[in-house]
Amino acid sequence: MTLQQLRYLIAIAEFGSINAAAAHLYASQSNLSAAVKDLERELGITVFSRSNRGVTLTNDGTELLAYARQVVEQADMLEAHYHGGRDAHLRLAVSTQHYAFTVQAFVNVAEACDGDDYEFILRESTTAEIIDDVRTFRSDVGVLFTDSFNRRVIMRALADAKLSFTPLFEAGVHVFVNENHPLAGRDVLTPQDLEPYPRYAFEQGTSNSFYYAEEPLSYLPHTKNIRFSDRGTLTNLLTSHNGFTLSTGVLSAEMHSGIASIPLAVDERMRVGYIMHDERRPTALLERYIRELHAVIEANPSVEAR
Repeated sequence: MTLQQLRYLIAIAEFGSINAAAAHLYASQSNLSAAVKDLERELGITVFSRSNRGVTLTNDGTELLAYARQVVEQADMLEAHYHGGRDAHLRLAVSTQHYAFTVQAFVNVAEACDGDDYEFILRESTTAEIIDDVRTFRSDVGVLFTDSFNRRVIMRALADAKLSFTPLFEAGVHVFVNENHPLAGRDVLTPQDLEPYPRYAFEQGTSNSFYYAEEPLSYLPHTKNIRFSDRGTLTNLLTSHNGFTLSTGVLSAEMHSGIASIPLAVDERMRVGYIMHDERRPTALLERYIRELHAVIEANPSVEAR
C-alpha cells in the first residue's frame, strides 16, 4: 500500500468517477484503476461498486477511506514540518444546504490560504446527499437545518450514520419576496397571506420528503409550487416573479438588492448547524472553516448565534 494509492482512492471517492478523478489528477484512467485493484487485492476487500453511472463506496470502502484520509493528512503534515515549514497541500470539502453564509465562510478560508497549495470543494446539495457525503468521508463537514417538525427524523438519520450535529444559530422563519411584491411593505406576514403566491423550494431528488426539505413549514399544503436545484435560480425567481420562499432571514450579498426579508408570524424556530463524522479528527483547516462560519453568523444581527 502506498500514499499514491490512497490519494487515488480519495480522489475517486470525491468525484464518483475514475475518469473524472484521472482528469483532475492529470493521470491515466488505467493507473487509477490498477491502483484500486491492487488495494482490493492486498486488503482482500471490494472498495467500490461499479455501474454505468460511476462508482460508489462499499461499506469496506467507506471504512478504508476514513483511514486513508487520516494517513494522507498526517503525511502532508510531516512533509510540511520537514521541508522548511512550507505549508502542506491543504484540503477542505464542504457539503451544505443552500446558505449564503456557508459560501462566504468558504471564500474567506480560500482567500486566507492564497499563498498555499490547496484543493477546496464546496457542494451545495440535497439534505440526504449532505448526510451521505459526511458519512462516507467524501466531505469533511456538512451544514443543514432542523426544526421541531424534522428534528427527530434528521437526528435519527445522523445517529445511524455516526454523525454529530453542532448548532451554529437559531432564527425565526422569514419570507423572502421581491421588493416590489404586493406583500413587500408588510412588517410581518402570516401563512394565510402567502396562499395566493407561488412557493419556491429546493428540489430534494429521490429523498423528496417533507422531513428532508430545506425550507421550514414544507408540510403545509400549497397549490402553486416551483422547485429548483441552485441558489442562482432562486435569486432570479425572487427578483423577477411574485413568488416567495421561506428561510432564516439571512440574505446573501447577491440578494440584498431587490429582495425583502419579512418575519413570518409562526412559533417555529430554525436551528442551523454543522455535522461531522464521529470518527473524524478535525484538521486545522476544518477548524478554521468552522471559526469562519461563526464569524459570519455573529456579524448578522437577525440570528441568535449558539
